[in-house]
Amino acid sequence: MIENYKIITLCGSTRFKDDFISAQKRLTLEGNIVISVGLFGHSGDNEVWTDKTKEMLDDMHLRKIDLADEIFVINTGGYIGDSTGREIEYANKTGKAVKYLEKPAS
Repeated sequence: MIENYKIITLCGSTRFKDDFISAQKRLTLEGNIVISVGLFGHSGDNEVWTDKTKEMLDDMHLRKIDLADEIFVINTGGYIGDSTGREIEYANKTGKAVKYLEKPAS
């Protein structure tokens, strides 16, 4: 937390670009500092899939989780892919709160 602002990192499949943008807007208007993805690989940002870019972006996203007080998972339709699953596991392991767009089925 910085001053009165909670820091929230968005996690989820980049195929849900519109949901990321919507969550970022809503959470920002609620008074949070929101950290999101830099590229939407599953929504047309093909640079993600070149060289070692995907590996770098995955690691960078863990560092974004390190900066956050909590993560907010964009799990539209209940979908949580492998990368998002690893991010949730990392957040849990590092003591970050985990919240979801949709209640997870467990």
